[in-house]
Amino acid sequence: MSKITVVAKDGMTNLIRSIAAETHEAGQPFYVLDLAIIERLMDKWNHSFPNVKPFYAVKCNTEPALVTKLANLGANFDCASLLEIDTVLNLGISPNQIIFANPCKAVSHIKHAAAVGVNLTTFDSKLEVDKIKKWHPQCHLLLRIKAPSASGSLRPLGKKFGALPEEIEPLLHYACNVAGLKVVGVTFHVGSIAQDPTIYRQAIANARAVFDIAHYLGIPKMQILDIGGGFRSTPLFEEIATVVNEAVQEFFPDPNLKIIAEPGRFFPETAFTLVTHVIGKRVRGDKIEYWIDEGVYGSFRPTLYNSCFVGIKPISTKESCEIRESTIYGPSCDCLDKVAEDIKLPELQLDDLIVFYNMGAYSKCVGTKFNGFDMLSTPTYLVTTNST
Repeated sequence: MSKITVVAKDGMTNLIRSIAAETHEAGQPFYVLDLAIIERLMDKWNHSFPNVKPFYAVKCNTEPALVTKLANLGANFDCASLLEIDTVLNLGISPNQIIFANPCKAVSHIKHAAAVGVNLTTFDSKLEVDKIKKWHPQCHLLLRIKAPSASGSLRPLGKKFGALPEEIEPLLHYACNVAGLKVVGVTFHVGSIAQDPTIYRQAIANARAVFDIAHYLGIPKMQILDIGGGFRSTPLFEEIATVVNEAVQEFFPDPNLKIIAEPGRFFPETAFTLVTHVIGKRVRGDKIEYWIDEGVYGSFRPTLYNSCFVGIKPISTKESCEIRESTIYGPSCDCLDKVAEDIKLPELQLDDLIVFYNMGAYSKCVGTKFNGFDMLSTPTYLVTTNST
């Protein structure tokens, strides 16, 4: 792992200045990952969900230092592809700590999971059962059920994944009694960034019904309930945890039930800070337009859908008391490459820094090389903040 710098909570700005001055010139953005935030979030998870094992959704952010830190703190991992599986395994993490949580997998990826010993996956169709039966018959299965339609999440997943109520009994019968595979539990996902805690109760009740159908079919007792993701580190998280814990007690009183979840943005979102440089400027009347060395073909691509979560702080070499209406563009020649519009900023100069907070979720991992700007290789500096 790279060097970890210990810094006081109020010393982050000075650290960012020093990294920019010593290592990076304009045209070279960078991330800062605060590992102490990951520790605090794991404490928060364990306090709110003492009986729920987190399987971090690797797709959210594949930074090796993050994945390693989570593994050291006791997390397991949700992988959706061959490459994500290898990303985790190459860090020395056991295949027993991975769930292949993709209900529709390419045959080559199923073969790879079998070869490396990843033996837990999800399904929601007969064809997926056939593929697993042929290429990975020792794999244990979780039946993915469709989340309640009014999930209230910003990105519902129910249209793409999940068995419908009328499909559940035929799928269980086919997987267990026809194909002879082991279905060991049920999984659902209410969607990214859940807004309504009560939807988890309904989903858990639906999962209970699947367990009852399995019992009716004579299927060996299932042991796993996977409550998916949708979590952010906000006050709503505690509300969701309360609803989930109460619903589990009501519908699954079995103390031997294994409960897991697939949190993504909960862990990295607030732990990553993106530092960019002003590479261009244009003044038009009362408004100022800036260009920076990151954009929507890099870290800002997903934030177009949830930009309200991102904090912006300018770091200038000159003090400016004049606040101007500003627009921030990315570096490409595409007019759609606009990071922020009509925001208030003090006037900045060439090479000044604009820092973006809460940039750890679905940001670095979606970079491209569009227009010749390499947004795939943005480096990450590791820090741990203390309270002094």
